[in-house]
Amino acid sequence: MPDSASEVLPNIKPWYWLASAAALGVMVFAIWLGQPWFLNFVHVMSGALWTGTDLLMGFVVGPALRSASFEVRRAAGIRIATRTILLLPTLAVITGTSGWHHARQMGFLDAAWPQYGWVLAALALAAVLTFQGLCILLPANIRIYFELRKAQPDPEKIGRAMRFYIRVIAIQGLTQVAMIVVMARFATGL
Repeated sequence: MPDSASEVLPNIKPWYWLASAAALGVMVFAIWLGQPWFLNFVHVMSGALWTGTDLLMGFVVGPALRSASFEVRRAAGIRIATRTILLLPTLAVITGTSGWHHARQMGFLDAAWPQYGWVLAALALAAVLTFQGLCILLPANIRIYFELRKAQPDPEKIGRAMRFYIRVIAIQGLTQVAMIVVMARFATGL
């Protein structure tokens, strides 16, 4: 049995774990501090990074790798997976958690109808995005990572998994664009 996470996921550098923990620490500090501008900053930055990464992966990197040779896809896949296994779940947790606390802080959770409909839309989209990210994409990312690390990886298995992963991440990117539409309403006032 491995003694540490670095033995289970050997290509994930220790500083990736530290960066993830530090980012979560900044979120906790922003919530504790209670300054609306800082909590909003944490929420908007993590959301922008999450959305940008998903859109880049789903509409640029994925399609570009589709025509590459298996060895190129394998090398790129290992490098991408080692960076996104921690990055994307961390951004998902920070975006949703800081957004919830900021909405509560700004009184959006107490809004009257029909304005509360925008709140419900944001909550529903956040739930879909979090479920996709943590329950579909993260396990798929881990499966792909371990298959790519095998001495003799199965190209067909990886191809199926990558097609699924890229489709879901593209759907997640489009869902995040819908969330931006809802957030624009929040930014201009309910």
